[in-house]
This record gives sequence, structure tokens and C-alpha cells, in this order.
Amino acid sequence: MSAPVPVVALPYTPEQVEATLGPNWQETLLEAYRWMALARALDARMQGLQRQGRVGFYGAATGNEAVNVATGLATAQADWVFPGLREQLVALVRGHPLETYVHHLFADGRDPARGRNMPCHPSARDVHYVSMSSVIGTQISQAVGVAFGLRAKGDSGVALAFFGDGATSANDFHAGLNFAGVLQLPVLFCCANNQWAISEPVERQTASETLAVKAAEYGIPGRRVDGTDFVAVYHELSAALAEARQGAGPRMLEFVVYRMTPHSSSDDPSRYQPADWSSRARAHDPVDRLEEWMVRSGLLPEEHRQRIRETAESEVRAAVTAAEETPPPSPETLTEDVYASPRSPG
Repeated sequence: MSAPVPVVALPYTPEQVEATLGPNWQETLLEAYRWMALARALDARMQGLQRQGRVGFYGAATGNEAVNVATGLATAQADWVFPGLREQLVALVRGHPLETYVHHLFADGRDPARGRNMPCHPSARDVHYVSMSSVIGTQISQAVGVAFGLRAKGDSGVALAFFGDGATSANDFHAGLNFAGVLQLPVLFCCANNQWAISEPVERQTASETLAVKAAEYGIPGRRVDGTDFVAVYHELSAALAEARQGAGPRMLEFVVYRMTPHSSSDDPSRYQPADWSSRARAHDPVDRLEEWMVRSGLLPEEHRQRIRETAESEVRAAVTAAEETPPPSPETLTEDVYASPRSPG
């Protein structure tokens, strides 16, 4: 049996974490860990169901949990989220029900989109979470447009645009950052750099030293953050959101993460990733990193950790059971949400 891959520990003392997260830091870490456990259980279950043909498509967010949970906890109700492929957890942390999201994945009769949207592309009006597009980068300029509207209305919200490393080579990246920089809009650009644009390694699609540095050419401050470190991510997100909310203009954060699964359920990474990629990624697992630190600091006794994991798996199982017991959308819903007043035949 091979030796276990070592966990890269979080480099903090409890005092440093309290100074970063505030007086309720212990509750914040416990809440973050609960959401991470749910995310890991959800990804494992849905990938299995997709392979069995019970859901049509799924893009796992394994490895992005620190970024997604921190975003859900740091944002305000007035903020708007424009996701890439792996930010579904942000909607759940912001209050979108897990069961509703699973109904969407099954495209059943209780799916808010009534089965019309591609699975794993949810929208959640209740938490200002806009459906992603599989066209790379379009959400960047869309978020900028909403930021323009928020400022025009005097709204306190900030628009957050999430995208991968590959999207920084797309035309919408240039258009969005240029427009936001010129008009100094309340928008936060969040690049989840998992180092693979499907099969293209990041060093083959840009010669830039980092992706965050690209923002400077548009007059936008950019920072690179360890996206597997929940404390660092939460700190940087909170600061950038506060600055944008106070009228300081747009910001860009590059979160360096490690893709721990295939790009999607349609991908075979063994054809292009180096043989040791999985072990490198596991060494930076954001869930393991937070868990190890919390255990070492006495915040997560073994029985508590086990109970959190079991609760997460139980919640996912219950949501899947409810979805599988729900019939598909009825034919009568075909014209709902299409016409203001559906006409009768003839």
C-alpha cells in the first residue's frame, strides 16, 4: 500500500484566525466545514448517479469548496452571483434549498426550470444566483452589466463574476474588465484557476506570470490567493467586497485551486494530465486542510466530525429520494413562463 499523501496544513494559530475572521471565528469555521462536507457528499453522489444514467450531466466542484463556501458566507443578500461551472454551492450557502437544486439536476416536475435548462446549470432567483452559460466567459460581461444597473439604482449590491483560468483568454474577459475599469463599477471578478482549461494546462494558454496581474492593464487591482485555504479566501473576499461596496471600483481575485475530478462527467483526464496530478491535488484538498487544522486545534472532535459527515450524506440521500419520486414535468407546463397569456388552440 502506498503512503498517504500528506496534508498541507493551514499556517495559522487560533489567535491569527480570530484576528482574521472575528470574534465568532469558531462558529464560522464549523459552519464552513458543514457546508464543505455537504459539498463533498453531493459531488460523490451525483457523479455516481451520472455514471448510472440517472442524471444527464454533472460538473463536480471538488477542490473548490473553500472558495465557494467563503463566497456564500461573505456575500450580502443584495449581491448577485454569476457562476462558472463549479459554483453551485454558493447558491446553497446563500439559502437556496438543497432539495430544489437536486430537483433541477433530475429535471423533474419540481425543477424550477421545468426541465428546460441543462443539468448543473441552475438559476436561483431567491438568492440572486444567475444561471451559468456553457459558452465560456459570457457571465463576465453579464455581471458587469448588472453592476452598472446596481449603481444606477443606488443599490448596495456587488456583482460577482466567476470564471476559470481558460476564460481569461476569452473576449468577454477583455470587454468586461475594460468596461468595469473605465466606469469603476461595483463588480468583483473571481478567477478559479484550477490550472486546467478542460485539457489545456494554464501555462499553454497564457504567458502571463499570474492571471491576477492581467487586471492591472484595465486599471483594476488584482490579487492572487491560495484558493484551498478557507481563512485566506474569506479574508480576501470580505475585503474586496467591502471596497467595491464603498465605491472603490472593481477588483479581481485569482484563486489558485487544484481540480480533483474530471472537468465534467463527459471528460477523461487520464488522457492529458500527468500521472502524479491526483496526488498533487489531494495534498491541497481544501476540506482536508480545514479539517486537519480544526482537529489539531480542538474544534472538531472525532464524534463531531463523524456526525457532520453522516448528516451531510443523509441530507443528500433524502434530496435524491425526493427527486426520484417526483414525476417529470407535465406537458401542460410547456408554455408556462413563455407567454404572458397562453392562447387556447385555434
